[in-house]
Amino acid sequence: MTDDKKISVISLGGRGEVGKNMIVVENEEDMIVLDTGTLFPDDEKYGVDLIIPDISYLEKNQKKLRGIIFSHGHEDHIGAIPYLLEKITPPLYGTDLTIGLIKDRLENNGLIDKANLNTIGSNIINKDLELGSFKIEFCHVNHSIPASVAMGIHTPAGLIIYTGDYKFDQTPINNPQTDYDKLANWGRQGVLALLGDSTNAEHEGHTLSERVVARSLEESFSLVESRIIIATFSSNIDRIQQILKAAKKNNRKIAISGRSMANTIEIASKLAYLDIPEGMIISINEANKMKPEEIVLLMTGSQGEYRAALSRLARNEHREISIIPGDTVYLSSSPIPGNEKAIGETINMLYSKGAKVIYNGMIDLHASGHACQEEIKLMINLTKPKYLIPVHGEFRHLYHHAQLARQVGIPVGNIIIALNGDRVEISPDKAAVTEKVAVGELYIEGYQISKTDELVLTERRKLSENGFINIILAVDQKLNLYSRPLLISRGFIYKNELQAVLNDAEEVVVKALQTLKSVKNKSSDPSLLKNRINSILGKYFYEKTNRSPLIITELLIIKNTDN
Repeated sequence: MTDDKKISVISLGGRGEVGKNMIVVENEEDMIVLDTGTLFPDDEKYGVDLIIPDISYLEKNQKKLRGIIFSHGHEDHIGAIPYLLEKITPPLYGTDLTIGLIKDRLENNGLIDKANLNTIGSNIINKDLELGSFKIEFCHVNHSIPASVAMGIHTPAGLIIYTGDYKFDQTPINNPQTDYDKLANWGRQGVLALLGDSTNAEHEGHTLSERVVARSLEESFSLVESRIIIATFSSNIDRIQQILKAAKKNNRKIAISGRSMANTIEIASKLAYLDIPEGMIISINEANKMKPEEIVLLMTGSQGEYRAALSRLARNEHREISIIPGDTVYLSSSPIPGNEKAIGETINMLYSKGAKVIYNGMIDLHASGHACQEEIKLMINLTKPKYLIPVHGEFRHLYHHAQLARQVGIPVGNIIIALNGDRVEISPDKAAVTEKVAVGELYIEGYQISKTDELVLTERRKLSENGFINIILAVDQKLNLYSRPLLISRGFIYKNELQAVLNDAEEVVVKALQTLKSVKNKSSDPSLLKNRINSILGKYFYEKTNRSPLIITELLIIKNTDN
């Protein structure tokens, strides 16, 4: 088999995790990238705001990079673009709404002049795209944001389908159903490989229809006599449309809190993806002057995000709004894994201020945008791929997707579970992982981008849990102390216990220096000395307090100037 009949698929992010989606499809001459997303950090990554894929592989191969194509406008698929454009500037392709959302982010980051933005169409896609040796067709799919697409990528080796995020909703809101005909037509042509969304592969049955959520909201709003506050994802445009409809039906106006929410609504409205009745949206200032039963406050913060509007409201830190006892607060989303604690804290704070909180499970407040098991089987049966490559999800999600593929007849040898960095080489008669490509993560901290550094994260974790001890030693070249060691503590143990522990620690340091003075040829090495003192003190503090503070030793070596 010649090389021009081989295609490589590599995930730089999104496999073995939920988020940070980025897939490379390439041959010897050409490369395209599917999505470039972000990942929210877990609680252990102190100080990290966002995580994005390391794009070193793209930088190294940018001469053959023909473009980046986006499946839809969610952050886990478009969020890394402002950071990527600092390094490389390939053409960017997406539907009108997706490009509109990307444009907004780039304008906010002062990067719009670097971007080569190209719109491929709106909800129903008829336009094909040719990038090098690849021809890409688009297929409308249902998701929790309009203008979402699957892609049929015609390569020299055969047709590869990338589903993006999808579900089969028989009664969608403001959108046609997923294009069954297009998917089936691809299946009739012959599909070499299917790169399928695995997010909900553990869940049996079918995903709840957005129409069910619409009914729940309308009925629930009708029973509320107080002010309504509702939080959802700013990018969940179908949900926002339902909230608008439920508010109008119950004679309420809507006020928006949260810049991302306001920006998304403005973009979606201009592109006709939101139908907003005239006079329906008012300012927060106007809402504060109206009767509570006439108002719905729409905001971000359904995941307990610290800076989001609902979280600030729960902490009494919102500049324009305060909780009024009797308020009814809705969380119209399901918890993203890792956010449960933050969501729980937000709910508890809201209750403590006299609000009533309604969240998914109490009524049908959220419908996932991802296919459940029966829909995943349907996708496989419609497209009839020779090879199945699960994407988008933790390893357990990929595993369950593979099991579903086996149930509908895909041979086990034709199912490839690969993780980030695995090069899956596909030809008409074979598909296998052939090598590991170097991949990694970049941490976004404010305006700074840095590579993964577990040492820094470990130090931050120690600081947050056990505080730190700073030791300052003034010694001569023979390690004789000029004065007593100075120990400064922050966040270590309570004040009434601290001084006795530090006094004993001084003696430990003095004895350690005496011991080190007797070690020939090594005592003059400052790094060795500091490491040894850190080790001895670390052991002492743990034995004394059962805590392991971060220890920083500063060594001041004072040279003797006497003749």
